Amino acid sequence: MKTALKLELEEAKLMIEAAKKKSEEVNAFETIAIVDDGGNLIALERMNGARITGPEIAIAKAYTAGGHKRSTHLFNKEPNGPALPGNEAFGIQHMLNGKFAVFVGGFPIVVNGEVVGGIGISGGNGEQDTAVGTAALEALQQHLEGYEVIVTADIKK
Repeated sequence: MKTALKLELEEAKLMIEAAKKKSEEVNAFETIAIVDDGGNLIALERMNGARITGPEIAIAKAYTAGGHKRSTHLFNKEPNGPALPGNEAFGIQHMLNGKFAVFVGGFPIVVNGEVVGGIGISGGNGEQDTAVGTAALEALQQHLEGYEVIVTADIKK
């Protein structure tokens, strides 16, 4: 048997608040989605002025990042991104009825070496989405004293 950490609503809300604060700093209207380790939505917030497509995109980014244990942009990062033409997972984004995202804005949530969920950010450009996502991870790290949270853009577990 294994004891597992579980991401809960308290942490998801804390991450969303940090993400919204950073969104305002970088002048982006974002949608933020957080899923658990099973890809199930815990929390979602679409900021005023954010695109109406944001919720579906943010959920897909969070689902992909958590489920595949890697930041979504790494699928297309040169030269070995697995979703690039000719590589082992080319076309993977066409799987799972639109739930798989292979572009910037999705990050696994890794605590003490275990993926406990994912966060998806949609609404800004790649640089903005990355800043917002890492700010949310930093807030979780500060909140979880005594736990190690990976806080970087390029996460591959």
